[in-house]
Amino acid sequence: MSLKRMSRWAAAVLVASAAAFTAAPATRAAEGPKVLRIVPQADLKILDPIWTTAFVTRNHGYMIYDTLFGVDAEGVIHPQMVDRYEASADAKSFRFTLREGLAFHDGQPVTATDVIASLKRWGARDNLGQKMLASLESIEAVDAKTVAMTFKTPFGMVLDALSKPSSVPAFIMPARVAATPPDQQITDTTGSGPYMFVKDEFRPGERVVYAKNPAYVPRAEPPSGTAGGKVVYVDRAELIILKDAQTQANALVNGEVDLIEWLPAEQYAGLKSKPDIKMEAQVVKMSVMLHLNHLIAPFNNPKIAQAALMAINQQALMRAQLVHKELYNGCTSIYPCGTVYASENTSFFTGKPQFDKAKALLKEAGYDGTPVVLMYPADFAVINKYPPVMAELLKQAGFVVDMQSMDWPTLVTRRTKKDPVAQGGWNAFITSWGMADTMNPMFFAPLTGSGEKGWFGWTTDDQLEALKNEFLITTDGATRKKLAEGIQLRAIEAAVFGPIGEFKPLTAYRTSVSGLVTAPVPVFWNLKKD
Repeated sequence: MSLKRMSRWAAAVLVASAAAFTAAPATRAAEGPKVLRIVPQADLKILDPIWTTAFVTRNHGYMIYDTLFGVDAEGVIHPQMVDRYEASADAKSFRFTLREGLAFHDGQPVTATDVIASLKRWGARDNLGQKMLASLESIEAVDAKTVAMTFKTPFGMVLDALSKPSSVPAFIMPARVAATPPDQQITDTTGSGPYMFVKDEFRPGERVVYAKNPAYVPRAEPPSGTAGGKVVYVDRAELIILKDAQTQANALVNGEVDLIEWLPAEQYAGLKSKPDIKMEAQVVKMSVMLHLNHLIAPFNNPKIAQAALMAINQQALMRAQLVHKELYNGCTSIYPCGTVYASENTSFFTGKPQFDKAKALLKEAGYDGTPVVLMYPADFAVINKYPPVMAELLKQAGFVVDMQSMDWPTLVTRRTKKDPVAQGGWNAFITSWGMADTMNPMFFAPLTGSGEKGWFGWTTDDQLEALKNEFLITTDGATRKKLAEGIQLRAIEAAVFGPIGEFKPLTAYRTSVSGLVTAPVPVFWNLKKD
């Protein structure tokens, strides 16, 4: 099929719904389109995966965009959009050549110009991307398919940056889309990935529809993680927005949906005995964190922020949300327990409540009873048990707490606000992170001391940034481990965030579905439906 004909086919799918599938062979027309129905972990309202670190938006990004490099299930980096690459021994120059057959959903070829524009916009939002761009001397298109990068100083984490699977992946967009200012959301969802976003059928709060990209050329390697062949075996994938845990479980049992991306723990026991339901940890484990706003009172006072961390009771919080002991564990390290950088050296933080010490610290810091606005995503079944427990723990530590209920998309938007509480700002919220985010200090978006340039919470801590810069340029494993521990200690002393614990996220799906890919983040290619 010529590129021009592919473009017409793709455009037809994008602007049509079921009618798009009438062009299929007669046997397919008789059977109807094969549709995979997925309950996502949250409602999708923000469509720009560079603008936000919300997981549901990141997952949306993997449906419709592609990346230059990916990582397999073991964390090994592999070329994805790249065919071949060269790196100098001194880590100061890199050259990437795109593989054949890459085209955007509108039929236009993916070029080096698109790559450069995309990396610049991504680098303005991502912490590791910011450091990479700051080290660049030049980035230019050698020809239509080749990008050359030259650095002022050695930058050994180029491939790590371009393959990082989360917070924020370096998705490649058309140059015209990537020209959108980094602080504004894109309005054009043209990508080059294995699925295409069907804009006309997008119903926030109800469903999100993707059509198979007929022009996508997958790699030949088997799928693993975010790497390998991204083959789509269904005609459509529909995200069905169901916020109630019981409603999700009923829909799966009744065959109304095929897969629940992230099973609420209260449904675990009930579905465990169902012979036509399987449960699998597509993502090995995740971490939960309490995030504080250091830009406004009261947590702009480091001692008051430390007192909030002293209120954390990991066991009580994790038990309230996960219920079943086999699904969670405590972990005081900011890195996943059992991984290379995990350390039990966590300064004053123990993961156990220290109410008397917290009250003494609040008195010393002059806490005046300013209410702490704790955002509460009441509709988000997989994390909505944490905030009520955290509110009570903070009260026992001496805080006045104002827990404000909202839906998750509202929280994701509100957390971007730097205004005082009276003008719609916030003080604290709880969310979860995957190992893809937390296993490396350069990957974890909230682990910043760069003030208003950093992630929501906006901690300013020059010492933390200096340690990260040392980590960035060091290649020796032992030195990196020592620096990672120093980063952890500094992050806790500055109370950037507070670890709450770890859990095993389960994907539940009907036995008629197969091909779930083990990955650092949820991915929905390679799935077959009988």
